[in-house]
Amino acid sequence: MKLSRPVSWFLLAFGVWSWVIWVTFVKNLIKDSSGLAFDDGHPTAYFWVHLLLAVVSFVLGTVVGVIGLRSVRALRRMS
Repeated sequence: MKLSRPVSWFLLAFGVWSWVIWVTFVKNLIKDSSGLAFDDGHPTAYFWVHLLLAVVSFVLGTVVGVIGLRSVRALRRMS
């Protein structure tokens, strides 16, 4: 399957964007002082659910980004 140049760059950008956003989110989640993420120093259900969302997003962002990167490289070789 051949992807167009704009689609390839979009997938690559989406992968990078996903990492930037979710790394920032996890840093903020760990530093949470509102009481949602930690109760007396122990992680809450809120923390675990949001950490799971972040991990899944890391994996999906990586997969999508790798597809985009491979496609960009393949298009450059064909040019």
